[in-house]
Amino acid sequence: MAKSLNRILVGDALATLKKLETASVDMCLTSPPYFRLRDYGNGEQLGLEHRVDDWAAAIRDIAREVHRVLVPTGTLWLNLGDTYAMHPRQGAPTKSLLLAPERVARLLQQDGWILRNSIVWAKPNPMPSSVRDRLTAAHEVIYLFAKQSRYHFDLDAIRLPHASRPGRRAPPGSRHPPKRQDWRGPNANRTNGLRRLQQEGKIGHPLGKNPGDVWTVPTVPGTGSHHAAFPRALAERCILAGTPAARCRTCRMPWVSPIRRLGQTAVRLAVQPQCSHIGAPEPGVVLDPFIGSGTTAVAAEELDRNWVGIELNATYAKEATQRVEDVRAA
Repeated sequence: MAKSLNRILVGDALATLKKLETASVDMCLTSPPYFRLRDYGNGEQLGLEHRVDDWAAAIRDIAREVHRVLVPTGTLWLNLGDTYAMHPRQGAPTKSLLLAPERVARLLQQDGWILRNSIVWAKPNPMPSSVRDRLTAAHEVIYLFAKQSRYHFDLDAIRLPHASRPGRRAPPGSRHPPKRQDWRGPNANRTNGLRRLQQEGKIGHPLGKNPGDVWTVPTVPGTGSHHAAFPRALAERCILAGTPAARCRTCRMPWVSPIRRLGQTAVRLAVQPQCSHIGAPEPGVVLDPFIGSGTTAVAAEELDRNWVGIELNATYAKEATQRVEDVRAA
């Protein structure tokens, strides 16, 4: 694995993934070519299949290899966009949304992936459209998949400031439904924790609020020859949550940052091991099998994580490598 770290491997994503070490990566963050929306000038590229189900099946094959190379606590963050059918043979009536991301999600669930979030990437500056019989598409999805029910997810690293300020203590039972809550279904969220915080005069977690699953992040211009750049701000948030700052060199178990509460505030302590192995840790590793313009690598460099990139197009790989070198030299 050491030979692949912090470099871009030029080649087919599936074939190159098969060469990577099993259980060596903490997180995969990637945005594969969408169905029939980009032509990257390579006959072997993903995305130009004739049927959307063939495209989804190709991503499923890649996800199976990602599953193998992820550590047990690893996650897959998969950015996908949808498009419209130009002909029924593509998989839906003409002019209909193909539901391409949903098709991929269902296939991965069938393979045992646990779908934990469907994050909406809301674009305040979407691509202008001249279409007059529907709304402009202004979002994409980022699916968060986990290999197992207990996985590494650092929510505290991506919390946002609270919008409101602490107020008076709420009297017991105020601003809440009656104790009898027969209206709640078996899958409904419970509010016990929020109620307790309000009764103590707190507005929420002392480190900030959960950012939720709608992330408003502007699109960015393409970098170099690549025309579908992933915003660095989006990549950084995913990596902070999904890739540990440190992990055990022996078992690759993520190190964690405990929280010490100090009255109404809290601080994060230095990362600590979760295993009994002795020795200094190493940075966590993020993988991007479709690294394109290199945004995942740049974000990982800025956050002091290790990374591995794969890119089919040699020109993109060269430009992305130079982009990483520029970051290192800055």
